[in-house]
Amino acid sequence: MRVLITGVAGFIGYFLAKRCLEAGYSVVGIDNLNDYYDVQLKKDRLAMLMPHPQFRFAPVDLADSKAMDALFAAEQFTHVVNLAAQAGVRYSLQNPRSYIQSNLVGFGNVLEGCRHHKVEHLVFASSSSVYGLNTMQPFSVHDAVNHPVSLYAATKKSNELMAHSYAHLYGLPCTGLRFFTVYGPWGRPDMALQLFTKAIVLGQPINVFNQGKMRRDFTYIDDIVEGVFRLLPLCPQPNPAWDAAHPDPATSSAPWRIFNIGNNHAIELGVFIETLENTLGMKAQKNMLPMQPGDVEATYANIDDLTTLTGFAPVTPLAQGIERFVQWYREYYRV
Repeated sequence: MRVLITGVAGFIGYFLAKRCLEAGYSVVGIDNLNDYYDVQLKKDRLAMLMPHPQFRFAPVDLADSKAMDALFAAEQFTHVVNLAAQAGVRYSLQNPRSYIQSNLVGFGNVLEGCRHHKVEHLVFASSSSVYGLNTMQPFSVHDAVNHPVSLYAATKKSNELMAHSYAHLYGLPCTGLRFFTVYGPWGRPDMALQLFTKAIVLGQPINVFNQGKMRRDFTYIDDIVEGVFRLLPLCPQPNPAWDAAHPDPATSSAPWRIFNIGNNHAIELGVFIETLENTLGMKAQKNMLPMQPGDVEATYANIDDLTTLTGFAPVTPLAQGIERFVQWYREYYRV
């Protein structure tokens, strides 16, 4: 198996590359190392992959169509995992063009590469944010998701639709994964766990939106990566029972599937913060704030389809996951 992982210097990309290399796969990782967050953190993740003889890194931007075409032609990948994207709901309100360039133009280049070079399976990152204004919990992949509340969510929904068109027109097997609030060591500095930990350690207040009543399906990085890894060799098949008169949003008459990948257990933000306080042995100063534009009040994943296909089940309790994160944070930042 010869795997391309885009966004390899990112949080999930690094851990997935590590897991694939441990399994004996050949991995080519690409990343544009942009400065949306600390570039040194990305470089430090990469540094741990570089010594592996089956790993090669290329500093390629998804939106560079010529570089992407050359990469696919040279490497002849069997499998592709697209994790590169402009991330973050709140940042999409400030810099929407970066989302269009990375998440739409860039993903189009990935699809074209897969199409022209006969990739066996494209796995791509979607997001729990696509559920938008849906209130039925837990979120099911078999429900329609037509009302995103941020541009970030809209680009992820667009990726699902773009992939379906390539599966339908060209028979490209595509699997989309709706990730639910991934956390753990080496995580992104713009995510809640890192922001909260940094502020608490420095004795600064934390911003707690929706008065702490937000609920999230916090999912530990090792659990996420195990789910992605198990899916990689499982190419989706057309659903013979798919009915165009009553279409199932999660399957198709084409080789295309959508899965939730989460913890299957929503936790209130206040409980999350309390668990972090207990682990740090420090209390947080809290700025209680209203909901932010683009946010949703709760995410909660139904993962039945993924479990049925792969046996995937999250195994890391929140307290254990936060403890591992805090240990890494103290060592990495020397605090």
